[in-house]
This record gives sequence, C-alpha cells and structure tokens, in this order.
Amino acid sequence: MELFFSRFIIKSITVLLVLILPLFGQVELSSSDLPIVLIDTDGKDIRSDNIRIVADMDIIYNGPDVRNSVADSANNYSGKISIEIRGQSSSGWDKKSYGLETQDDEGENLNVSLIDLPAENDWILHAPYFDRSLMRNVLIYELSREMGWFSSRTRYCELVINEEYKGIYVLMEKIKRDKNRVNIAKLNPDETTGDELTGGYILRIDKESWNDGFVSPHPPFSGSSLRLKYQYVYPKPEDIADEQKDYIKNFVLDFENLIDSGDFTDPLNSYSQFINVSSFIDYLILNELSRNVDGYRLSAYFYKEKDSNGGLLHTGPVWDYNFSFGNAGYYNSWLIEGWQIIYFTENSSFQRRDSFQPPFWWKVLFNDPAFSKQLNERWSQLRQTLLSKNSINDIIDFYADKTDEARDRNFEIWPGPGETDLGGGWHPSDPRSSEINSYEDEINMLKSWISDRIDWMDDNIPLLTSVMQSSNNGLPKNYILKQNYPNPFNPATIIEYQIPKAGHVKINIYNRLGQKIKTLVDKWHTVGKYSAKFDGKNLASGIYFYDMSAGDTRHTKEMILIK
Repeated sequence: MELFFSRFIIKSITVLLVLILPLFGQVELSSSDLPIVLIDTDGKDIRSDNIRIVADMDIIYNGPDVRNSVADSANNYSGKISIEIRGQSSSGWDKKSYGLETQDDEGENLNVSLIDLPAENDWILHAPYFDRSLMRNVLIYELSREMGWFSSRTRYCELVINEEYKGIYVLMEKIKRDKNRVNIAKLNPDETTGDELTGGYILRIDKESWNDGFVSPHPPFSGSSLRLKYQYVYPKPEDIADEQKDYIKNFVLDFENLIDSGDFTDPLNSYSQFINVSSFIDYLILNELSRNVDGYRLSAYFYKEKDSNGGLLHTGPVWDYNFSFGNAGYYNSWLIEGWQIIYFTENSSFQRRDSFQPPFWWKVLFNDPAFSKQLNERWSQLRQTLLSKNSINDIIDFYADKTDEARDRNFEIWPGPGETDLGGGWHPSDPRSSEINSYEDEINMLKSWISDRIDWMDDNIPLLTSVMQSSNNGLPKNYILKQNYPNPFNPATIIEYQIPKAGHVKINIYNRLGQKIKTLVDKWHTVGKYSAKFDGKNLASGIYFYDMSAGDTRHTKEMILIK
C-alpha cells in the first residue's frame, strides 16, 4: 500500500508539472493525438556506456484515433524499466535514442504489449533527428514487412523525460528471437548435437567489432588486409556453447568458400543450399531502392533456421535506414543514378578510407546471372504492387498524417526541415537542405527522389541480365574473345566471349586513337560462355577496338562501324 501511495504521489506531481510548466524549448505538452510516454529516472542520468539505469515509465494510450492527455491514467503501461542511450554515431546527437526493457518490481524482464504491439520486454525508442521526414526507418520497415519478412513494427509517440519534452519518438521492436519477432527455434546451451544444433541463430555485421563472434578469412576486396566479423546476437555471446559457435561459423564459412571458389553453377552445388536467395534479393532491392549509405556493411543482420525447418541463412531483419533515400551527402548515396553495391565494392577511395566494408560475396551474387535473373523477376513483380509509385506515396502520406499535429512541437525544440545546425555529434551533410524550407518540401523531395530512383532502376535492372551465360555447348577450356557480329555493324553488334575459370572480366571499347570510349563489361563471372551487346548509335563511323582482360590474359579485336 505504501509503495502504491508513493508511486501515486510521484505520478501526480509529474502530471501537474507537465501541465503547468513550460518544458524544454518552451514547449508545453498537455495532450496529443499520439500516445504519450512519461519516463522518470529519479534524478539519475541515462547512460551511453552499456550500463542501464532503473526508471519508471507510464504510457498513456486511449486507443486508435482517441486523444491522449497527460492528465489521463497510464492505462497502457505503468511500471519499471531499465533504460540506456543506444546507437553509435547517433549516441552523440542532441536528440538521443533509447533502448529499454520492461521489468517487474523485482527487476525481472516483464513481457507486456505496448501501444498494441505484441508482448515482449525489449524495446527501442528511436529518435528521428537527422531524418526530418521522421519516417525513413518506419517506411523501410513497412516495405520489408509487406514483402513478407519480419521487420520491426513501429508506433509514433511523444516522449517526456523528467518533465522535459523530448519530441516525437518511434517505439520499435528490438531485433531478437521470439515467436512474434525473428521466429526461429529457441537454442539452449545444452543443444549441441543433431538437428537441435542447427538453429536458430542470429548474426550481425556492425561497428561493434569487439563483440564476440567469428572472423571471416576472406577479405572484403582483393588485396585488403581487413577482415569482417560476424557477431553473435542469438544465442548471446555469454550463452552460446562452443559447439554452437563452431557450427554456425563453419556453416557461414562453407558458404563463403563456395562463393570464393566460383564453382556454384551446378544446381547440386549451388549457394542456394546455404542461403534463402529470396531474402538476399529483397534485401538488395531495399538497399538499392533507398541507396542506404550503411547498407550491406553496417547493422546487417542474418538469421538461420533449424535444418528441419529449411536450415537456410536469411538476410535481415532490415535495420537503421535513417541515412537513406537521399538523406546523406557522402559515398554517392544521394545520387539517383548508380548501384550502391558497385560503389562499395569497386570505388577505391571508399575502400581506402572506410574500415567498414561489405562482405565480398555481395558483389559475386550481384554479378551472378542466375541471381540477376531472379532479381529482375522480383523487381518486375514488386513494381506492379508494393513498389508502384502510387503505393509508396500512399504509405508516405499515411505516416506523414500520423505526425501532422505533433511535429510542430517536435520542430520547436529540434532542427526542422532545411536547418543545417544540428548541434553536437557527427552528422553527415544534407545534400538537399538548400531546397527544403518546410515539412511539405521534405515529403515532396522524398517522393520525388524515390520516383526518380525507381525510374533509374526500371531502366537498369534489366541490363543486369543482358550479359547472360550460355550453357548450350558445355564449359569452355580457354579464354576466348570472339569476333563481333555483325561486322561491319550499324548501330549495334554482339560480342561473345568465354572464360574457363571464375574471375573478374573487363571489356573496354577504344577508338583508333586508343582513347577508351566505353566499359562494356566489368563484373565477376563464373565459368561459362557469355555475350554482350554494344550500341554505337552515338559514335561516328570508323574502326574501333574491343579489349578483354580476364585472369592473366588479354585479348583485342577490331570492329567497323559504318553509318
């Protein structure tokens, strides 16, 4: 009874202070059309050193489309939490994101449903700060879910900590193994043999390389001294048994070794025996559609099922896309044109300056004809439904409407659209700030960027399959560059070539002065016979040369364009 009375007094004082005092940034919150989250740390600072503090949290949520007041009872949650500042670069920003666990009065994890989300105890309060649309993570998670994969469900809310208004936040589900999250089998420490040993597992590639995990022996690109680390997410590093460490390490490295060998064209020895190809294709589509500057290389999650449930490695869930959809002014990620995966795997400046590289096998998969064919088919399917421009615009409008009232309060205390002074911590430059003066500008720019990006991908995804392997006449034994046909030609011609060993192939076109006018082929090939189309419609009549570099060989042929 005494504990109840004390908590009642604390809550009553908090409500009165919120009602009568101007809060941080001169914003006073009395009611909202979003759920209201009140956190009281009893004077303790929330820490960013992986040490959580205990606090009290009340959530006021009267249901969908019902207004919420700080004077209302905490009808959604009223209890203990442990809380910390989360994020890496973002932990230095003025507007902090938080990780929290709901707990009982004994400090044990307490599974509860918050704001209509499935019951669990691990939660994220994400702070949309540099992303002034307030929705880039929300949007990408929605697209991923609609594509058929688990992705964190989200709820907008307004946050008050120790009587200070903190603005709009997004309550999100933390990535973890759970029947309502990453729905893979539970793996106990004593399950070290047979089918039990084979799953489930969750891994991650991220900045926190000191976390326990295993290191790939394969460099991210040729000649690099860097090595990527797969971190244990589930089971946790302190829980995973040695036999389980060995199993998941060997499984992933067997996949990597197969990709590195290039000998995966035989259906009986394909990479599809290791990975769920559909998940890799959808992950690539989302990263390329958004040109996620952290894509493939940071916050990159993977999970593996038990063999009795398929046993394949999946990419995902997708995570952390606030620097996407043209929202960061580095690594070409704001540009409409170009493949982000090609930039990451071929740009020498990026490879020299950034220690966080994508796994080498992304480039191999991207250049594999079979993978490209499935990518083209999946893109075409999605463009008729979820990824139509109208569909994406409807989703954007839906979430923009959610924050219509609350964002005015949010932008009173945090930098709004077009503002460049973001306070402390590292931030990427915003390549669009000079063109944006309002939230409406921000949303219109987001829609326009996505529309233009879709147009570019519509034009270029089919080209990935234009250089296709021919399997009609067996595998070649030598490097051969054939004479183009027709020759002479006007305006297009076909160049055929074959390689007896998996590796990188480059074909360049030169004029009579030896000046390179086009790179026709620049990609990884498996063993096989190939063809590429060269279009000379913008060139003058004359003699041209094409040159193939593959393995340790180089071959050159002459061709004639007559108009």
